[in-house]
Amino acid sequence: MIVIGGLLLGAALGIITAKKRKGSLADVLQYGAVYAIAFGLLGLVVTLVLDRAIL
Repeated sequence: MIVIGGLLLGAALGIITAKKRKGSLADVLQYGAVYAIAFGLLGLVVTLVLDRAIL
């Protein structure tokens, strides 16, 4: 769940960032994808840490 939330939040933030910088459609898509990957990986790390801490 944390990973999916990270992906969605990252994509949204990437799209917002690209639009604020007045990027083209390609920029918006790229920022969305990169932020989604970064936040998804961060969510994965958080999930693994929480899983190890609880068990």
